[in-house]
Amino acid sequence: MNESALTQYLTRLRQRPVAIAAIEPLGGGGQGAAALKAFGYGQPIRVTYHCGADTDEVVLRRVNRNGFGRENMSDRVAEVWRDYHAFNQLPRHVRARDLVLLNRDGELHSLAAAAELLLLTDFAPGTTYAEDLHRVGETGRLTPLDRDRAKALASYLAAIHTTKYQDDLLWRRRLRDLVGDGEGIMGLTDSYAAEDEIATPARLRQIEVAANEWRWRLKDQTDRLCQVHGDFHPFNILFTDGVEFNLLDRSRGEWGEAADDVSCLMINYLFFSLPLAGRLAGPFAELYELFWTRYLAERDDPALLTAMAPWISWRILVLASPQWYPTMAPEVRHKLLNLAHNVLAAPSFDWQHINDYLAAP
Repeated sequence: MNESALTQYLTRLRQRPVAIAAIEPLGGGGQGAAALKAFGYGQPIRVTYHCGADTDEVVLRRVNRNGFGRENMSDRVAEVWRDYHAFNQLPRHVRARDLVLLNRDGELHSLAAAAELLLLTDFAPGTTYAEDLHRVGETGRLTPLDRDRAKALASYLAAIHTTKYQDDLLWRRRLRDLVGDGEGIMGLTDSYAAEDEIATPARLRQIEVAANEWRWRLKDQTDRLCQVHGDFHPFNILFTDGVEFNLLDRSRGEWGEAADDVSCLMINYLFFSLPLAGRLAGPFAELYELFWTRYLAERDDPALLTAMAPWISWRILVLASPQWYPTMAPEVRHKLLNLAHNVLAAPSFDWQHINDYLAAP
């Protein structure tokens, strides 16, 4: 952004020509180009300009990146949106004049007329992987394509998880969101009814506390941050022809923990099997083993199994929830919550003996 871009923006905002008289960082420390450079590093700038016979002063602010919930660009966008809609509702508070977009060319544009932000995407053809799993449950049989698709999904995850990213703030944020976010463990435990006789408040509290202990255990393993999908479950996977597929609804940003994606898919093989067999068995056990074997063969990550527990417990809180799955049998919910407790209590996840975790702790 330069002075010319600022002038053009203010001219459009006022609908009359303006002339900038001064630009300075709040608190001093330079003017003009130096002030704009300071703005680039996050310092608010005070702009004095003339519009006809009037002189006006405004402050242009940006939200700095930090480790207190502003790690992602989406956090900072949300903060600006919230401030614009909140400042003017409080008596004596400084007035918010506009919601401003800074584009890649350094131009400023008003978004004040926006009531909501919408996302326009391509249309993705295909049928959900969940439909495949429903068919397997109904027929009790696997086709060669079913086996190939489980392996293809494992290979895809192994490939994207090899892309690493070093950012200590993002790693800690990802763990913090896992436990404390509205879509994380605490948000899910809060969504259960207090009178739930299976997921009792005491039981949910134990999961929360144990998951937070895992957050502390994993907190310094910042080298684990990698490319992820973030919500890799069967309803977000659309198969087209053969093993070709499209993905929907990537969630919670670009970077995270590989165990997130792995647990999200592998737990569904158990989930589809439990109502039928009371455990992981039959064709779902075969898909589960094919998935794990292919993933571990294609990605060298010795620490993966020691990072799985809190991610598994998070996914279980979705699957065991009456809000998400209101027709799920009580015994299935019991076994899922047993799995959450038992996996959190173990130092490492033994994927080959997942049925052992289904017993009451």
